[in-house]
Amino acid sequence: MRKLIVYQVDAFTTEKLKGNPAGVVINADGLGEREMQMIARELNNSETAFIFSSNDTSYDGIIRYFTPTKEVPICGHATIGAMYALAQEKNLDSCVLRMKTEVGILPFEVIKEKDDYHIVMTQGQFSLSKSLSKEVVNDIYKAIGISVDEADLNCPVQIASTGHSKVMIGIKSRSKLNNLKPDLGELSRLSSKINCNGYFVFTFDSDTPDVLVYGRMFAPAIGINEDPVTGNANGPLGGYLVKNGIVHTKGDSYSFKARQGETINRLGSMEVNVGLKNGEPDVIRIKGNAVVAFKTEI
Repeated sequence: MRKLIVYQVDAFTTEKLKGNPAGVVINADGLGEREMQMIARELNNSETAFIFSSNDTSYDGIIRYFTPTKEVPICGHATIGAMYALAQEKNLDSCVLRMKTEVGILPFEVIKEKDDYHIVMTQGQFSLSKSLSKEVVNDIYKAIGISVDEADLNCPVQIASTGHSKVMIGIKSRSKLNNLKPDLGELSRLSSKINCNGYFVFTFDSDTPDVLVYGRMFAPAIGINEDPVTGNANGPLGGYLVKNGIVHTKGDSYSFKARQGETINRLGSMEVNVGLKNGEPDVIRIKGNAVVAFKTEI
């Protein structure tokens, strides 16, 4: 009987049971979509990554990502977790792995330091919508549970993406952020209206000098009521901040630290780097730690 090697990895942390848990199936060759969906449902993380071997010299492997209810094109924390698990399983040295995803072939850097690893994920192409209509914004504010006075009006409500889109919603207060109780049913309804499943609420209200933003991310339409620490929200946030001139940039890149998961006791953080080209956001990378929570077999 075939055995699948399965890791559960907590991404964006070095402390077990913090950060964002991701399932990782190291040897997924031969699995079909139904089997992958059943495994993702059983592990019940916000995402599970499935690693397939490559039959093409242009990339080193294939990754597919499933929530408990559906396949998604890309996932930040599950990529960090997958590359960390692969590095542990194969005892890799520092290297760059080119992995095929639904948003293209992306380079993921494995950095070995003292028998542990940091992972740098290059994300997909950045895109940013126009500001959403006043009517839609008001509906989002109501569903999230904030008033116009509580919103950060320097931050337009827009959909940003590096492969898996999120609505960017800036608010003034970290206390308000931590006490949000969104209407998940209404957010799901709005998702079909705006064609975006994720809502990333963030604030600059930080009492830690090296942390620029705190955030929370809700995606009930795809079975994720709240995601603890979201690479595919904080990465696009970097592009959004640069594109809108909300942060001051100079040189050929802008970097910051983001923190998430405080409310649900799964605190984690990541470094976001936005490469600039003629002053515009170009290549976006996120860097994070990880730790293996457990390893098992199916």
